[in-house]
Amino acid sequence: MRLRSFLQLLSKEFRELFSSRAFWIMLIIVGALVGHGFITAIETYAEVSGNGNGPAALPQGLTPLDGILVPTWGAYDLAATLLFPFVAIRLVATEKESGALKLLLQLPHSLVGKVSTKALVLISGWVLAWLPGLAAFALWKTYGGHLYTPETANLLLGHFLRGLLSAGVGVGAAALAESASSAAIVTLGLTVGTWALDFIAAGRGGLLQQLANYTPTAALRSFEQGLLRLNTVVVMLALSLGGFVVAAIWLHTGRSFRIRLLATAALVVMVAGVCVAGARLRSSWDLSENRRNSFYVADEAALRKISVPLKLTVFLAPEDPRLTDLEQTVIKKLRRVLTPLQVDYIANGRTGLFESSEDHYGEIWYEMGGRKVMDRSTIEEVVLDQIYQLAGEPTPDRSEANDFPGYPLAVQPRMAALIFYLIWPLTVVLSWWLLRR
Repeated sequence: MRLRSFLQLLSKEFRELFSSRAFWIMLIIVGALVGHGFITAIETYAEVSGNGNGPAALPQGLTPLDGILVPTWGAYDLAATLLFPFVAIRLVATEKESGALKLLLQLPHSLVGKVSTKALVLISGWVLAWLPGLAAFALWKTYGGHLYTPETANLLLGHFLRGLLSAGVGVGAAALAESASSAAIVTLGLTVGTWALDFIAAGRGGLLQQLANYTPTAALRSFEQGLLRLNTVVVMLALSLGGFVVAAIWLHTGRSFRIRLLATAALVVMVAGVCVAGARLRSSWDLSENRRNSFYVADEAALRKISVPLKLTVFLAPEDPRLTDLEQTVIKKLRRVLTPLQVDYIANGRTGLFESSEDHYGEIWYEMGGRKVMDRSTIEEVVLDQIYQLAGEPTPDRSEANDFPGYPLAVQPRMAALIFYLIWPLTVVLSWWLLRR
């Protein structure tokens, strides 16, 4: 009987989702965005691949992950930020505003079970919105394109967690706010807040940068680079589930405001504890085919032998391209193999034009075991040699060749415009009409 009532409740939630015009509009918009991203990516990839008239420029740098998958699925990041939260908000706000919530509370199953069905339905709706993106995968394969399964699955996991986080934030905001419009303002406020945190924390180091590593944009970026980080997965899951639990607390209108407030405070402490503990997890896996997130095997083996803490003091401004190069090619990789690593950013401005420490601007100081050395280079091999010198370790043999061939492919996006701009919208409209009947 419980299973039957659960299925009835699940069916009711699906009908709520499919009766939402916001959901169908999101599907149409997502299809158009995916189509535009895919067609543009194919044309750019073909141009860089030589367009059939000549050799590819730097074929080792032509990866389907960067050239096709990330630009195409960037539409889902935009949808998860600006569209999907409002679908989640509607699923809760309409019941509150119409009074249906009072009837819902009288049905069998706990409120946690009812919120769980909403989460299941929202996740199903998010995966359903992936159909245009999966169609892009299929088209790319028919063109003769290459897909590397581990990095592709990792990208899908990132977008799944991104959608789950948006759903949790939307449902939690709708439960807390009095109306759908208020919930939308709260959700947009959180989104703008994460963007501001990303901007302010760039190249700053310390607590701000640690927090910025777990904003939705930064978290998704690691998946887009083929890197699976356990701490990112744990933090995103904790925040997502926290949003749904907040909804379960505040939708229980039979409890007093004080009890709900105390329960929310306890939940915040619990989620914060899980996030802090999860952020300390260092396990990560480089699932990219070209091992872009890893040093040479010999270098990684040598670095793992170093147990003395390393401190880097960087005199570079956040907008200096040398700092971007240092972070992307060296520091990001060092964090995976050197656990006792501290990075301090000394520059005060964002451009480095008017620094009080201009005599030292551009310097990178390395400190390990009471010894210090300075260098200005951001080249990977030079940085590693400085670390080996301080640690008293010999420089490993780097004769290992990078055998990643790259995958140049000069093709045209055949049938793509027809599928994404005509067939998909007509399919969505027809499905809406049939389900509405």
